[in-house]
Amino acid sequence: MRIGVLAMQGAFAEHIAMLQHLGIEAPPVRLPSDLKCLDGLIIPGGESTTISYLMSSYNIAREVKRLAKAGLLVMGTCAGMIIMAREVTDLDVEPLGLMDITVKRNAFGRQKESFETELSIPALGEDSFRGIFIRAPLIEKINGKTEVITRLADGTIVAAREDNLLAAAFHPELAGDPRFHQYFLSIIDNHRKS
Repeated sequence: MRIGVLAMQGAFAEHIAMLQHLGIEAPPVRLPSDLKCLDGLIIPGGESTTISYLMSSYNIAREVKRLAKAGLLVMGTCAGMIIMAREVTDLDVEPLGLMDITVKRNAFGRQKESFETELSIPALGEDSFRGIFIRAPLIEKINGKTEVITRLADGTIVAAREDNLLAAAFHPELAGDPRFHQYFLSIIDNHRKS
């Protein structure tokens, strides 16, 4: 299995390290040619405006959209979730529009309002998962066949899945817990078998 990690800006090295820890080949993706022969793609957290700008500048955005519509499995975390969304309420660049969700950027405030909390994510088992939220977005609305993966205690949606797309407002690559990445890999594995 080969899972590409968009490596233009942000927490890409941590995603690569987590995948390698799980024994997965994880090439960095910087050019459209790097998207060939991948089973999945991770769009990491970072600065959503910068990542979006670089994706357009290097002609990756169009190819990611094409591949996702053709069935490539894509996971976006934090800024990656913003970029994957159909609609972003406070972003000055156009998202990829892959996932039928409406996202609010920096929903919890600035850097100093970053926080950690235990999340109940049934898809990962009974044990809670440490959610690390750094200038995090939230999902204001899900549409169509998008399903909620987890919420904060107040009901705020912070992870969702729609077919071959998985998005999280938090940083699973920083949690020291491989289960969220294993969940993504299991989606890919099931997709390959079907």
